[in-house]
Amino acid sequence: MGKQQSKKFNTERINNQIRAREVRLVGDNIEPGVYTLTEAIQIADDLDLDLVEINGNPNPPIVKIIDYGKYVYAKKLKAKEQKKKQKETKQSLKEVRFGPNTDEHDFNFKAKHARNFLENGDLVKTFVFFKGREITFKEKGELLLTKLADELQDVGLPDSLDFKLEGKKMIMMLRPLKNKK
Repeated sequence: MGKQQSKKFNTERINNQIRAREVRLVGDNIEPGVYTLTEAIQIADDLDLDLVEINGNPNPPIVKIIDYGKYVYAKKLKAKEQKKKQKETKQSLKEVRFGPNTDEHDFNFKAKHARNFLENGDLVKTFVFFKGREITFKEKGELLLTKLADELQDVGLPDSLDFKLEGKKMIMMLRPLKNKK
C-alpha cells in the first residue's frame, strides 16, 4: 500500500530496510511480541500495511505495523504545527525614530505605527536622533518620549522612564502588555 518514502521524513527504516534479525512488534489488530523479521514483514503484508522501525536502539528494535504514508503525513502536520507555535511566541524588535523637532502630525503617524507593533506583540525601540548641536536640547527628546509613553500606555509600557543616551540617540524600549495580543 504505502511503500513509498518521503525524502524529507525518511529517518525511520521501513520493511526490508530494517537490519535486525528479530524485532519487537507493536500495532493495532496484532499480537505484540518478538518476531523474526520475515514473520513481521509477512504480517504487515497480510494487513496491507508497512513495518516501520520506531526505535532501533533496544535489542530487539521496536517496529510498528502502520500505513507509512499516513504516518509521514501526520509527522509533517505535527512539525508544521510546532513551527507555527514557535512563530507565535517569537517577539521581534521594531524601531520608531523621531527627531527632537518632530511635528504633531508626524508624531501621531509614528505613534500609530508603534501602537500597531505593540498590539501585534512586538517590542518597540523608540529613539530620538539628535543631529549636530541639537544634543544640547535633551529636554525636547525627553518630552517627546514621555508623551509617546503616555499615548501608548494602554497597549505597552516602557522598561523605564530613565531614558538612555547612546551617542546621539535617546532610547526608550516599550514592551507590549501581557493581556493584549
